[in-house]
Amino acid sequence: MDLLSASAVNWSRGQFALTAGYHWLFVPLTIGLGLIMAIMESLYVKTGDMKWKTATKFWQKIFGINFAIGIATGIILEFQFGTNWSNYSWFVGDIFGAPLAIEGILAFFLEATFVSIMFFGWNRVSKKMHLASTWLVFVGASLSAFWILVANAWMQYPTGMEFNPDSVRNEMTDFWAVTFSPVAYNKFLHATFSCWAMGAAFVVAISGWYLLKSRHTDFAIKSLKIGSLVGLVSFIMLAVTGDGSAYHVAQKQPMKLAAMEGLYKGTEGAGLVAVGMLNPAKEKYNDDVDPYIFKIEIPKLLSLLGYRDINAFVPGVADIIEGGYLLPDGTTSLSFQERRERGLKAIQALADYQTAKKEGRDADAANHETILRENYAHFGYGYLETEEDLIPNIPLTFYSFHLMVIIGIYFILFFVVMLYFLYKKDMVNSRWLQYVALWSLPLAYLASQLGWVVAEVGRQPWTIQDILPVQASSSAISAQNVITSFILFALLFTSLLVAEVTIMVKQIRKGPDSEELNT
Repeated sequence: MDLLSASAVNWSRGQFALTAGYHWLFVPLTIGLGLIMAIMESLYVKTGDMKWKTATKFWQKIFGINFAIGIATGIILEFQFGTNWSNYSWFVGDIFGAPLAIEGILAFFLEATFVSIMFFGWNRVSKKMHLASTWLVFVGASLSAFWILVANAWMQYPTGMEFNPDSVRNEMTDFWAVTFSPVAYNKFLHATFSCWAMGAAFVVAISGWYLLKSRHTDFAIKSLKIGSLVGLVSFIMLAVTGDGSAYHVAQKQPMKLAAMEGLYKGTEGAGLVAVGMLNPAKEKYNDDVDPYIFKIEIPKLLSLLGYRDINAFVPGVADIIEGGYLLPDGTTSLSFQERRERGLKAIQALADYQTAKKEGRDADAANHETILRENYAHFGYGYLETEEDLIPNIPLTFYSFHLMVIIGIYFILFFVVMLYFLYKKDMVNSRWLQYVALWSLPLAYLASQLGWVVAEVGRQPWTIQDILPVQASSSAISAQNVITSFILFALLFTSLLVAEVTIMVKQIRKGPDSEELNT
C-alpha cells in the first residue's frame, strides 16, 4: 500500500471515529432519559402527584433537545458506509444492511410515531395513552440501539453467513444466528445499561446543581431518588455484563483481550491487572523488555473471567502471533504466517474460480471453490503484510479499559453514598455531595466513550474479524477528499454540540415549569 492510500484509509478511520464519537455523546443520554422520564410519568399516573408530572415534562424537554441532534449525527454516520467504506459495503452489505434497515423501518418509525404524542398529547389523550406513548418512545430508542449493536456485534463475530464467490459477497444464511449471537445480546445489554447509567448521572448532576443553587428543591430530591436508584442498578449490571463481554472477547477476539491487559506472553492462571503502567520502551511484541513499569495484579482472575477456569491458559500477543497453543475447542492455534498463507490461498482461489467460471471450466471452478471454502476463515489475513499489522494500539486499549473500569467502580460507590444520604434525608445540607454529583458528570461521559474505544480500537486491524481488514474495506477516494470532509464534519458536529449544550443550559437555568410546581 502506498503512502497516499494509507493516508486515505487512516483519514477515513479518523472521520468515522469522529462521527461515531459525536453520535455517542447523544445516544446514551437519549435512552437513559427515556427510561427515567417513563418511570417518573408512571409514578404520576399511579399517584396523581402533579410534581411527578412536572419532573417528567422537564426531563422530556432535555430528552427532545438531545434526541434531535442524535438523529442528525446518526444519519451522517450511516452514509459513510457508502462513501468511505464502499468495499466493505459491497462485501458484507447483504448482512450488515439488514439490521440497519430494520432499525430504520421498525425502531425509528416507532419513535417517530409516538414522540409527537409524548410531547404534544398531554391534554389531548388520556393519561394511560400518554404514558404508553412515553414508554414506547423509550422502547423505540432501545430497539434502534439493539439493531445497530447487532450489526456491530456481527463485525466482531461474523456468523450466520456464507460467502458467494460468484457475487463476491457474504450472504446471510441464518437471520436468527446474526440477531441473537452471544456477542450481540451481551453487547446490547452492556450498551443499554451504559445508556441508563449515563441518563442517571446526568439527572443526578443537574439535580445536584439545583440543590447548590437552592432552587426547585423538591423537584431535585425527587429526581435524585429516581436517578440514583437507576444509576446504582445500571452500574452493577454493567459489571455483570462486562464480565460477559470479557468472556466473549476471550473466546472470539483473543488479541483484543491481550491488548486490554497488556499481556504479551501468555500464561496459565493469568492474573487481572487492577492498576498498572505500561513500559514505553516495549517496542516489539517478542523482545525481552518488561511490558510494565509497575502493576498490581489480582491472581488468576483473568483466566477465570476469560475461560471460567482459574488455571486456564490465556494467550498473549506473542502467543497469538506465533501460534502453537491449545484452543478451547481442542485444536492447536495457527501462527500469523500460517493464517496469512491460508488467506493468500483463499484470495488466489477466488481469483482462479472467477477465471474458470468465465472460461466455462466448471470442474476447475468447483476445485477452486473447495480450496476457497477450506481457507475462507483466514481470508482477511491475506491482506496483512507483517505480524505487527495484527496488533492493535495496546497503550490506548489498555488505559481506556482500565480507566473505564475504575470509573465504573467509582460510580457504584457514589450511588450507594447518594442513596444513603437520600434515605437519611440529608441531601439538602450535604453541599459537598452536591458538588460531587455535579462534577461527576464528565466522568460518566468519559467512561461511555472509553467503552467504545476499547471495543473498536481493540479489534483493529479488522472491520470484520479475521475476514476483512480496514485497508481492504475503504473506498477508492483520495486522501484530500477525506480530509476535506473530515474538517467539514468536525466543524458541523462541533457546532451542533455547542448549539445543543447552549439550548440545554438555557432550559436547565429556566428550570421546571413554575405553574405546575405550584399546582
